[in-house]
Amino acid sequence: MKILLAEDDRRLGKLIMKMLKKEQFAADWVEDGQSAYDQALTEDYDVMILDWMLPKMDGIQVSQALRKEGYNGAILMLTARGALEDRVNGLDAGADDYMMKPFAFEELFARIRSLLRRNYFPVETNT
Repeated sequence: MKILLAEDDRRLGKLIMKMLKKEQFAADWVEDGQSAYDQALTEDYDVMILDWMLPKMDGIQVSQALRKEGYNGAILMLTARGALEDRVNGLDAGADDYMMKPFAFEELFARIRSLLRRNYFPVETNT
């Protein structure tokens, strides 16, 4: 099971990567939307954690472009944009789930496990 994190905030990206590895998730990290798009199409990821406000391509553009290409991996939009319209736009752009910052890691991990269950991947929990 492999996760792609697309987050341009270096401090938050480092923290998320540390926590993912602590939970024994294999993960790669990119800091812009174009890299997220390219990486998702060249590597096999089960879940992408995708920030909305990324340089080069924003998360909405990444999600839409990936879905247009037939990308079937789960996309979890993790963003500070929390208005109802934003959540609807994120989901309509192809995200499978939407989570607002700030967030609790316990909830992030639960949502990842939920996305994996939907895609019929076996999930082991540390709880």
